[in-house]
Amino acid sequence: MALTVPGWPDVVGRMEAVSTGADIRIGRADVATVSAMTERLSALDDEFGGRHARPMAAAFLVNTVAPYLRADAHEHVRKDMMGAAAFLYYLTGWMAVDEGLHGLAQHYYVKGLELAGASGDHFTYCHILRGMSVQAADLGMGAGAVRYADAAASAPPTGEPRMRAFLAGQQAHAYAVQRDRRSAHRLLTEATTQLEKAESQTKTFGGYAPATLAYHESQVRNELGDTKGSVASLQRHFRLRDRNNDSKRSGIRFTSMLAERQLSVGHLESACEHWTKALEQYPTVKSGRVDRNMETMYRSLEPYRHHSQARELRERARAELPPALLAER
Repeated sequence: MALTVPGWPDVVGRMEAVSTGADIRIGRADVATVSAMTERLSALDDEFGGRHARPMAAAFLVNTVAPYLRADAHEHVRKDMMGAAAFLYYLTGWMAVDEGLHGLAQHYYVKGLELAGASGDHFTYCHILRGMSVQAADLGMGAGAVRYADAAASAPPTGEPRMRAFLAGQQAHAYAVQRDRRSAHRLLTEATTQLEKAESQTKTFGGYAPATLAYHESQVRNELGDTKGSVASLQRHFRLRDRNNDSKRSGIRFTSMLAERQLSVGHLESACEHWTKALEQYPTVKSGRVDRNMETMYRSLEPYRHHSQARELRERARAELPPALLAER
């Protein structure tokens, strides 16, 4: 994760050297096509996982978006196309993280940063840096997580409260991974304050809502050793969660996370109940992160084979999980 990230002033104008092609000329309709496809690919990723969606996103980037970036166009259309492509590169990187392909994800993220800078799209630039912080935090790399989260929050394109909460929540998690308790709590308070300001507004930013804040609070508490508090925050997350719009994959992951933490504080029956819910949804999602959640479940229950509920769940998992996840290590 020791990645050199191009700064905002450095990337503005970097793509001016992108060659133009004489074969096609693009217009606003082509930009709209890329944006619409990105939305659909994002929905597929949320519903079915990165292993399903990323090959489609990568093919669209290569076969359609790359030629558009080389095509002839008015300057404003060219910039809009680079902005649309930047967000698709970010999304494809997010899918690669879901598969566990972290080096490939960084390739997509850095390309997205370059395009965002070239198009003057500061929103996407900050969004990608935040995604890079999420990747580093999930890998336990506190220094990288903090560096990317701070870069995202250092010069946001707007002072809108929901966006500030969106960025501060990730900063709090990053500082918690680095074991900086004071900064983590300060930023969690900042995220809470900004979200409270935003709740009277109808516009959302990046899906950041009270349920997401509860998730970040859970992550901060867990990283700082308060597992019981983390369980309580995750339970609040699920009470606040929008089950109609939130990602199925994240539902499985967070349910598994809740079970893992419940088991760690001695609540075996509650853990089994939540793991059962996650396992029921597992066959519909192709996700490396969900695979790892299921593998953790299977291995965590091994010491409890004498307990009927745990034994039955483990036997069911053995029948449903890929053999590679069950192999002895």
